[in-house]
Amino acid sequence: MMEWNSLLTQRLEQPLLAWFAEQAEWANAQPRPVWQETRPEFEGEITLVLFGPAKQAGLSPAVLAERLNQFWPTLRMEDGSPLLSQAHAVGGFLNLSLSQAYWRWRWSQGYSLNHQGGDVEFHPETIVLEYSSPNTNKPLHLGHVRNNLLGDSMYRILSSLGHRVIRVQVINDRGIHICKSMLAWQKFGQGQDPRSAGVKGDHWVGHFYVEFERAYQDQIQELVGQGRSREEAENQAPILVEARQMLQLWEQSDPAVVELWKKMNAWVYEGFEVTYQRLGIGFDRNYFESETYLLGKSLVERGLQQGLFRRDESGAVWVDLQDRGLDSKILLRSDGTSVYITQDLGTAEQRQHDWGFDRMIYTVANEQDYHFKVLFAILDKLGFPWAARCYHLSYGMVDLPQGRMKSREGTVVDADDLMDEVQTLAAAKLAESDKLTHLSDDQKSTLALQIGLAALKFYLLKVDPTKRMVYNPVEALDLQGHTGPFVQYAHARLSSVLAKASSENAHKATNPLTPAYENWHATERLLLRQFSQWKPTVEAAAKENNPSHVADFAYGLATAFNRFYHECPVLQEPDPEARDFRLALCRQACTLLKESLGLLGIAAPERM
Repeated sequence: MMEWNSLLTQRLEQPLLAWFAEQAEWANAQPRPVWQETRPEFEGEITLVLFGPAKQAGLSPAVLAERLNQFWPTLRMEDGSPLLSQAHAVGGFLNLSLSQAYWRWRWSQGYSLNHQGGDVEFHPETIVLEYSSPNTNKPLHLGHVRNNLLGDSMYRILSSLGHRVIRVQVINDRGIHICKSMLAWQKFGQGQDPRSAGVKGDHWVGHFYVEFERAYQDQIQELVGQGRSREEAENQAPILVEARQMLQLWEQSDPAVVELWKKMNAWVYEGFEVTYQRLGIGFDRNYFESETYLLGKSLVERGLQQGLFRRDESGAVWVDLQDRGLDSKILLRSDGTSVYITQDLGTAEQRQHDWGFDRMIYTVANEQDYHFKVLFAILDKLGFPWAARCYHLSYGMVDLPQGRMKSREGTVVDADDLMDEVQTLAAAKLAESDKLTHLSDDQKSTLALQIGLAALKFYLLKVDPTKRMVYNPVEALDLQGHTGPFVQYAHARLSSVLAKASSENAHKATNPLTPAYENWHATERLLLRQFSQWKPTVEAAAKENNPSHVADFAYGLATAFNRFYHECPVLQEPDPEARDFRLALCRQACTLLKESLGLLGIAAPERM
């Protein structure tokens, strides 16, 4: 993800276009240069693709590369220094190496994410970012963890670039699924609460959701055995009939049912908060489905009056979206009650009223892709100008090695159990090391949690959100693989080098990339190249709503530093100019590793 700044554009591409224009071979053509980042196995940073211009001129790529050898030396920096140091032709590609003068200039510009002094005027946006949005009938599980980590990382990425980001969630606290847990607790809970049972609140309620399903399936089998059809048994099972009656009582604001509903939801919220804090995430505003499910009805009525929707003979209200490549969608049932998308319409308008957002991002699994296409189409049909600025951050489901998770059967990987597991695995890894014997038990426990969460978060965030994935906790903890602990270890090693340099009163030059040290090692150039990718990487992650770019950067920088560390002495380097240069590289690498881990919600320990 190469950084294409104004110097490269003005000092490289524009002169090249002018040179093409002066050559007879291109008298009747206007070739457009195609640039790529040079592949890691070749020397150079920028690659010019030769095929197109060569074909237009009737030349072979090799001949064009030879012709261009007379052109490259004419490219200069502001101070007259050469822009390029080498040009290597490889097949139909020309790999260009930027000069040390360029890299010194680039170092002088810094690697901050702020937009001050940039080439493009920056306009910070207000962005509403929705993620998590759990049901209150079960605890958070592995799928929720991926959702939460994506949302939290996008909050950090967008905020780092200067945007105002409001973190919200819709808590699904109403409906038949909630009543199932409530009814099961009444039947099987024996009056106990989470505290008396010694169970975390969301786990306690989730247990009764599973108990309801077991009782329901038993009743279905009993009815089938009595001669009912499967469909009849599923609809007539007594426990389901009772749950439906409870939902009706809730909608009628029956005091006893509402009191039970509030009590059990409070147990769940308390449990959720513990999980959120341990994951290191939070929210600025909660929207509750019980408060928002009626918000969209006035919008539907408005659409009816404007002729945007239609009412059928049963009284149900529909919207026809076939002109947008979608189907017709019901918005109000014949009895006047709202459906889920009606709630989403009202909630979207409420959020615009609450925050005046420029953009809104929904972090929801790809099982809801069609839902959001319909939602955005209806908002646009209603005439909301911000509808086009709504985005669905669609992500693939997380599977286990043994297959899909099923919450009703109690086969999910619970988020709290998952964090316990990664902490335990990390603690076992630490116990194998003889470098941490000076740490207290509490310090080791904290470090184990930091490493375990790094393994979990990095493993889930390094994958493009659109891809379905299988979670493997042991693989995630590999200190030598494409993992969070690998990046953390590079940061800890850098911190150790810098601490030793500080204790030895090492000279800290203000601008160490001076011409005094010229014999740059290839790994030193590689680090400088990695540094330059920082801002464009974060900007790409923000633009594409894809934190995996940041994870790739962190891994790439950690890998580049490890090569540098093994091939270039730092504290043992006898040449003071080279030592200062390398310490400066270490300081910058340490800073960017910590910042990149931070954008993923991962701690950066100074010792491991």
